[in-house]
Amino acid sequence: MFVATKDRPLATTITGSLPRPQWFTTGLDRRAFSISMGGRVFREQYTDAVQSLLGDQKRAGLDILVDGDMRFDLDIGGRSWFGYIFDRLEGLGSVDVRPQPQYPSPREQTPGDILHEVSETRMPPVVEGPVGRGRLEYTDVWKAAQRLVAEPVKLGCCSVQWIEMYAQNKHYKSREDTLFAMSEALNQEHHQLADAGCPVIQIEEPAIHFNDNGNLGISQDTYVEAFNTEVRGLRDKTEVWCHTCWGNPFAQKIEVGPSYKASLEYLDRLDVDVITFETAANNGAEFAEIAAGISSDKKICIGGVYHRTLEVERPEDVASLIRRALEHIEPGRLVISSDCGFGRQGMSRTHAFYKMVSLVAGTNMVRRELGLEETPILAADKRYSFM
Repeated sequence: MFVATKDRPLATTITGSLPRPQWFTTGLDRRAFSISMGGRVFREQYTDAVQSLLGDQKRAGLDILVDGDMRFDLDIGGRSWFGYIFDRLEGLGSVDVRPQPQYPSPREQTPGDILHEVSETRMPPVVEGPVGRGRLEYTDVWKAAQRLVAEPVKLGCCSVQWIEMYAQNKHYKSREDTLFAMSEALNQEHHQLADAGCPVIQIEEPAIHFNDNGNLGISQDTYVEAFNTEVRGLRDKTEVWCHTCWGNPFAQKIEVGPSYKASLEYLDRLDVDVITFETAANNGAEFAEIAAGISSDKKICIGGVYHRTLEVERPEDVASLIRRALEHIEPGRLVISSDCGFGRQGMSRTHAFYKMVSLVAGTNMVRRELGLEETPILAADKRYSFM
C-alpha cells in the first residue's frame, strides 16, 4: 500500500542513520526504550536529539523523514544496528554472557583491518530458547519521533536474516528453523507498528544480495520465503520498503566489486512496495538491469548521494544521476534517497546535512524540468542568508 510516496513522484528521503549530536551523551545501554524514557536526562536528550535531526531534514526539504536511529547506543562501527535486536529479542540469552565473535569474511579475520575491530565488538547472542518479540518496542520508538512533526516518519529495522547469521543456535534443529522463528517474531512486532499508524516500515538488508550461489549457507528461495514471513500482511496496512546496500560499518563497503544482477530475480519476489538500491557509488551503472528486473507493482528507490565519502555532491551531479535513472524508470515509480545511512561515526553532522540539501536541490532541478512541484529548501533560501 503506497502511503508516504502516494502521488509523490521523485519523493526524497534518506536511509535512516544520522550522526549523533555531540551533546547527546546518554544511551539505552541495552535497556528497554520505555524504561529509559522514564528517566529525565535520557528523555530530554533523546527527544531533543530526534527533534534536532528532524529539523535538519525539514530544512533540507526532504519529503519523508527518519528519526536518525537515535535509539542506537554509542557503539563501535554501528554495532547497534544488529545489537538493538541482539540485546532485546526474547530467547537470545543473557547480554552479559556472549561467545567469542565469529569472523565470516577474510577482512574480519585480519587484525589491523578496520572490519576486524567491528567484529571484535559485535557480541553476537546465543539462541537458548523459543524466540519472541522481547522488548523491541518499535512502536514507542516511532511514536516518539512522529509526534514531533507532521511529515511522515519512516522507521527502519534490521532484517532478522543478519541476526540469525551471527547468532549461535542452541535451541532449534536447524538454521532455517531459527530464521523462521525470528521472522515470525518480527512480523508480530511490525504489525503492532503498522497498526499504530507508521506510514513506512523499512526492513533493512535481507541477506539475498550478499548470498551468491548460497555462499551464506541458506538458499535464496529460503531467504525470500523468510523475508516474506517477516513482512506478511503488512502491505494491507502500510507502505513497506526493503533497503539494500553493500554495507556501512565505519563507512566501509563489505563487498568488493558488488553487483545486484544475480539477486534481482529474488529481490523482485519480496512482498514490498519499494526496494532501495545503492547506486550513487557506481554512478548508476546498473539502472537498466534494476529497472528490467523489478516488477512494475514496486517502486524503485535509488541512492543519489554517497554515504562513504565526506565530499558533498553538487546538486548538478544528483540531477544528472536522476536523469539517467529516468531513462529506465518512470517518475511515478522513482524515489530518491542516500545509498545508505550516514552513520553515527562515519561523518560529521554538517557533512550529512549538506548531502541532504544537495539531494533535494538536485531532485528539484529534475522536477522543474518535468513540470513537477518542487520542495522548498529553507537551507537554500537566499532570504535567510547572512551574506
